[in-house]
Amino acid sequence: MRIRSLGVIDDAVVELSPGFTAVTGETGAGKTMVVTSLGLLLGGRADAALVRIGAKSAVVEGRLTVPAGSGAAVRAEEAGAELDDGALLVSRTVSAEGRSRAHLGGRSVPVGVLAELADELVAVHGQTDQQGLLKLGRQRQALDRYAGDAVAGPLAKYAAVYKRLRTVSAELDEITTRARERAQEADLLRFGLDEIAAVEPRAGEDVELAEEASRLGHAEALASAAAAAHAALAGNPEDPESVDATTLVGGAGRALDAVRSHDPALAALAERIGEVQILLTDVAAELAGYADDLDADPLRLSAVEERRAALTQLTRKYGEDIAGVLAWAETSAARLLELDGDDERIGELAAERAALRDELGALAQELTHARTEAASRFAAAVTDELASLAMPHARVSFDIRQTGTDADDGVEVDGRTVACGPSGVDEVELLLAPHPGAPPRPIAKGASGGELSRVMLAVEVVFAGTDPVPTYLFDEVDAGVGGKAAVEIGRRLAKLAKSAQVVVVTHLPQVAAFADRQLLVEKTNDGTVTRSGVTVLEGEDRVRELSRMLAGQEDSQTARAHAEELLETARADA
Repeated sequence: MRIRSLGVIDDAVVELSPGFTAVTGETGAGKTMVVTSLGLLLGGRADAALVRIGAKSAVVEGRLTVPAGSGAAVRAEEAGAELDDGALLVSRTVSAEGRSRAHLGGRSVPVGVLAELADELVAVHGQTDQQGLLKLGRQRQALDRYAGDAVAGPLAKYAAVYKRLRTVSAELDEITTRARERAQEADLLRFGLDEIAAVEPRAGEDVELAEEASRLGHAEALASAAAAAHAALAGNPEDPESVDATTLVGGAGRALDAVRSHDPALAALAERIGEVQILLTDVAAELAGYADDLDADPLRLSAVEERRAALTQLTRKYGEDIAGVLAWAETSAARLLELDGDDERIGELAAERAALRDELGALAQELTHARTEAASRFAAAVTDELASLAMPHARVSFDIRQTGTDADDGVEVDGRTVACGPSGVDEVELLLAPHPGAPPRPIAKGASGGELSRVMLAVEVVFAGTDPVPTYLFDEVDAGVGGKAAVEIGRRLAKLAKSAQVVVVTHLPQVAAFADRQLLVEKTNDGTVTRSGVTVLEGEDRVRELSRMLAGQEDSQTARAHAEELLETARADA
């Protein structure tokens, strides 16, 4: 990948050369906007503060050269992006409200897609990264990155076993520490299940009993109504003069039967009257049977109400109805079985935890050996690079150690019980002996700002030889460095640029002189609006800028001579 161009603030366009580009300017001239803009293009966090006051949005656009078939190109095509003659167009818009939109190859994409591409495209380093290198976790990550598959393989296995061990230990602790609570829960469940078993409810029994209770409680009214309805349909034997519905319907049918043959419509009506008569007869017969079968036994009613009261006691505690009570009983029986099996489960978990700790210890030991072997090579490579950065007598080494523990969550390694974490049992610390006779000390305590800058640059150069990325962006990585060390940093960055694109934001003329192209960022102010512009420096303009960086005076003859000498030295090295 090569960054061809980058549209930054105020519609300025930064053309970046394939080799070594230095970005310079006076303090506060906005040079870090190059870094900020690239960060946005590569999925960095959007900030509404980047938008000029009064503007609706800020837009950053970039044109990236991506080789066909590369991982970045494949991922871009998966996201729907299109390559334009091998170039990938990227844009990011940040609104004044803080909302952000990303476009890749003409297609709107989630910002996360840009972040995925960033891993393969650009390595960005600034002063915050130097401070990050002071943290032990970052030093271990740097070593693991250098070691590659030799550490990645065991580390992946270790992480999987460690995760399972945490899960098993958490479950075991939960069972053992909450034993009393679980015993109380089991007793409550057992009491409830016994209470339900004593009643022996059936599904739907509460509905059936409610219906029967209603029927028994109104038996006399039901019998009287059934008798009255039967008399209306079939007649009252005790009243010969009474008129019933069956007799009347029968008379209507006989009246129509005499003439039905003369009109099909009337014949149809006669058929329907016949059906009505049959239905009335059936209903009358059922009403007679209903009255005969109706049970008005008060003893049965008392038994039904007693049963309903027992069921109500269950629904009051275990469910809205008997169906809910039975569902609670089923769930609680399964839970009780689980709780009653605690002792057996504790034994199983304890055995599994012991086996996992043994396996984790073996993997941790393998991981330590792989790191120790890689640390020797990594330290030698960084030491060699420091010799090229004006630190010829400096020596870098790694201290890989483990912390003993008496806690139950430790693992045994080489006969010792040591603390373990998600990345192993090793504490990795980078040590620096800056000159002969100086004892190796942690870089957080033994390295000056300039030395730390050079150590980080040396580390990155070593990475470039083992796990390269196409583009490196350094934001004032030379902070705290001057004189001969600055010249050596410039020379080393130029060497790195032979195999990768290098962009450096710098205040040092010794570094800028070694760049293939120098960009000047300047601010202008018309009294109301401050704008930033970018100019490519060539010939006399570049000499003047290097003179300003050297002496603060563009026209100083001494500074100009020194600037020309720096440029000549850089050309000779090229």
